[in-house]
Amino acid sequence: MHSSRVLVIDDDSSFALMLKFMIEDNHLECVVCSTLDEGVQAAATGDFGIVFLDVKMPDGNGLERISEIINSPSSPEVIIITGAGDADGAELAISNGAWDYIEKTSTTNRLSLTLTKALEYRKHRKTYSVHQLDRCGIVGESQAIKACLEQVAMAASSDVGVLITGPTGSGKELFARAIHQNSARSSQNHVIVDCASLTETLVESTLFGHEKGAYTGADKSSEGLIRQAHKGTLVLDEIGEMPLSVQKSFLRVLDSKSFRPVGGAKEVESDFRLIASTNRDLDQMINRQLFRKDLLYRLKTIHIELPPLKERIEDIEIIVDDYLNSMSRKTPPELSSEVLEIFRNYPWPGNVRELIHALDLAMASSAGTTVITSHHLPKMIRIHAARNSVNGNRSAEPESESVEKLPTYNDFKFRNTQNYLEKLIKSCRGSIPEALKVSGLSRSRLYALLQKHDINHRK
Repeated sequence: MHSSRVLVIDDDSSFALMLKFMIEDNHLECVVCSTLDEGVQAAATGDFGIVFLDVKMPDGNGLERISEIINSPSSPEVIIITGAGDADGAELAISNGAWDYIEKTSTTNRLSLTLTKALEYRKHRKTYSVHQLDRCGIVGESQAIKACLEQVAMAASSDVGVLITGPTGSGKELFARAIHQNSARSSQNHVIVDCASLTETLVESTLFGHEKGAYTGADKSSEGLIRQAHKGTLVLDEIGEMPLSVQKSFLRVLDSKSFRPVGGAKEVESDFRLIASTNRDLDQMINRQLFRKDLLYRLKTIHIELPPLKERIEDIEIIVDDYLNSMSRKTPPELSSEVLEIFRNYPWPGNVRELIHALDLAMASSAGTTVITSHHLPKMIRIHAARNSVNGNRSAEPESESVEKLPTYNDFKFRNTQNYLEKLIKSCRGSIPEALKVSGLSRSRLYALLQKHDINHRK
């Protein structure tokens, strides 16, 4: 992987030429493409460390092609350059994996400095290669999962706090395990604390331990989980469930790496690495005074946000094949094409965990057969598929309608999506958080659609 080659994708010939001179002044080779398709193709077939990508190109929007470029064989860092920068575009760019977002009005020195920093980052990135990771059961090859695995590799190479967020069943425990297993602490204890199962009366004793006689029923001294994690990793699963009073005490432990057991007179030390996980919105909890802001800052030095399964549909078949091949049966059953299509269209509210449970039931139901069909699937998935089929038939045009009057599928989809987005933004009065809640879209996907359909959500 040669980081000395830089690709510029920009139809503004004068600006592209200025960039080319600046890049070559830094003793780097530069290739310029004036169309988006040409640039994406160059990235797919060439070896580039850095790509400067313009937003408004004659054949499309650069922000919509970021993932394709990042997913190319050389996995370059993408720096977005735009003549008309805006906050939403910047957020969308970074959410989609861009390294930076720069306006064209920036000075040559700023552009040169950004290029230098991106090259330094890329050089450092090689020291924690995703390909060398022990995945600990994490399955998937989508860009979203690769980005999360890269953060795992970065986290494993350091000792800073990590916050893993994501919906239930998305694999937070596996990612915490992978960070520990690939770190310098892998030979030491990996202690998991299920904060959701701790009662408020026993949480301090469970975490900090207690001395004999500290409270009724304390017949002997007990070493807390924090001490058990000494020299290893402490995972606070569902940390959003931790009581406020304990959050304050735990913050002190993070600062001093020492604590006092319940009923104890002496401080006990514990050198642990902290990983926290939750499916809750901690920022929203802070606004409701249910979570400490200072604790959140300490937790999320590195923040790994796991995507729901519905946002990485391309991983479903990989997960299915991996799981079926891991079963003890000598010849695992195959999934019919109908089942795979049902899986691709199902929203998976329980994420990967629900998919595995569905496969377990299908395996049990299909015992003695070689092919899993839709009849072997859980009832809820079959109901969803049946409703989709009925709704699809109802929405079809009457047979008497002339085919010539129908718009193309892309035109129909574009107009209806635009109509939906306009109504969504209007009904939510421009509130993005409310629109996310109503639509069920991720923030980056919503911003991408708004930009594509040129809809301004600001009041």
